[in-house]
Amino acid sequence: MNQTFVQVEVSDRICTISLNRPEKRNALNDVFVEQLKTAFSDAEARDDVKVIIFKANGDVFSAGADLGFLKQLQQNTLQQNIDDSKSLMLLYKMIYQLKKPVIAQVEGHAIAGGCGLVTVCDFAYSVPEAKFGYTEVRIGFIPAIVMIFLLRKLGETTVKDLLLSGRLLGADEAHSIGLLTQVSSKETIEADVLKLAKNLVKKCSSQAMATTKSMISAVQDMSLDEALDFAAERNAHARETTDCKRGIGAFLAKEKIAW
Repeated sequence: MNQTFVQVEVSDRICTISLNRPEKRNALNDVFVEQLKTAFSDAEARDDVKVIIFKANGDVFSAGADLGFLKQLQQNTLQQNIDDSKSLMLLYKMIYQLKKPVIAQVEGHAIAGGCGLVTVCDFAYSVPEAKFGYTEVRIGFIPAIVMIFLLRKLGETTVKDLLLSGRLLGADEAHSIGLLTQVSSKETIEADVLKLAKNLVKKCSSQAMATTKSMISAVQDMSLDEALDFAAERNAHARETTDCKRGIGAFLAKEKIAW
């Protein structure tokens, strides 16, 4: 029987997904990746879940790939390694494109693939003591998959600095370059993340958040004219949604709407 590497709890429309391999610094292997994909997929499908908090048990958020597992993969065929790599790619893509907002709550170092997990979340809160870095080049590896998402988030100059040097950066620098949403103390991070999650649950339309997320993903690959045409079309469709009609009606009637 496989160990349960992921813990899932649901309360008040908030799903908390926790990395649960603290004895291995939450290092990722094939089983871990599959369990994470299942957890996020299930959370997206649940009607009683509107927001996801992504955190970790133990002192380290995630040290990235399990190096023992990577060593085993060196005995695999090229096709087997492609299949394994695509599995990790699908996890990153799933989190990035999930219809529901994902908040990373980082209370320990997030390194290499672990930093990649933080990168693809919609919001990222961290304690000041946490370190971040894409250190793959220091072991002769490459941050191939996360690079695609990081270029969208930070831009080429910053990405080259981080990925080619493999250097570590503190939470304050990670916040200053746009990798993190907020730096919170150990004493307040849980409350700060929960406050954001509850505000999204209570004050924001699920339909509107899902459409906004999908648009942010889609328009970056379009020309200016294509993006504007797409935006105008989405704007028009949004006016016909149930949530928009409810929201405008409640605003005009000066009523408080329950999302």
